[in-house]
Amino acid sequence: MNTRELARFLAEDINRGDVTSAILSNKKITATIIARQGGIIAGAKHTKEIFAMKKCRVHIMRDDGQTIKANQVVLQITGPARSILSCERTALNLLSRMSGIATATNQLVRQVKKISKKTDIYSTRKTAPGLRFFDKEAVEIGGGRKHRVTLSDMIMIKDNHIAAEGSIVELIRRAKKRAKVFEVEVDTFSDAILAATLGVPIIMLDNFSPDLIKKTIKQLERMHLRKNIRLEASGGINIQNIREFAKTGVDMISVGSITNSVKAVDFSLEV
Repeated sequence: MNTRELARFLAEDINRGDVTSAILSNKKITATIIARQGGIIAGAKHTKEIFAMKKCRVHIMRDDGQTIKANQVVLQITGPARSILSCERTALNLLSRMSGIATATNQLVRQVKKISKKTDIYSTRKTAPGLRFFDKEAVEIGGGRKHRVTLSDMIMIKDNHIAAEGSIVELIRRAKKRAKVFEVEVDTFSDAILAATLGVPIIMLDNFSPDLIKKTIKQLERMHLRKNIRLEASGGINIQNIREFAKTGVDMISVGSITNSVKAVDFSLEV
């Protein structure tokens, strides 16, 4: 799957041929990829594979998941000049994006783990079309978790499903017939308690404030239901407020911005 996608990315950029690199004499050269800022490296193995498709040899200096510093060499590439320069932008784009996602995820994970060891950061399906598997992999490299990668992974009843059907109770009944593990999104305290009493194993508390989450958890504890349920906080969560959500005691915190608003880590290729 990944190899096919990487080949497609490269073909998209080269198209009918790299007409600029074609005017070069095709001598063998060595180039390095250098980090221009610090962060967490992600996508190094895919970068290696992109260059390998054009018969280049790549030595990875910093593996996925390792911390990188500004001006540090992360990969070294040897091969025909035309091949290296034709692969340059595709490789750097993917490496920059994945490292940006891993870095942002890691920043959130470190904040959360200072407060709650049991709470994990999850990605959402707010990813770039065609890049989901790479985006999700970068989240995992950064210390987060993937959640659903595709719609086929798990039943997840959201607000529009409920609006379309008209009954949260009926959808929960159907979900329980099909799967042991599924998730329901709720946006009110009463629906959270209802979902819990109906035996929903994972409940997403959508746009709940930290105080409302605490209130919900206290009620579930009074009803002796909390230990049977995984609770997910979602909506409006960022680096500034994530510690407050971690203090509530939820099991999962999902953050869409780590994939849909990624700030790429800057890399350059130097011959």
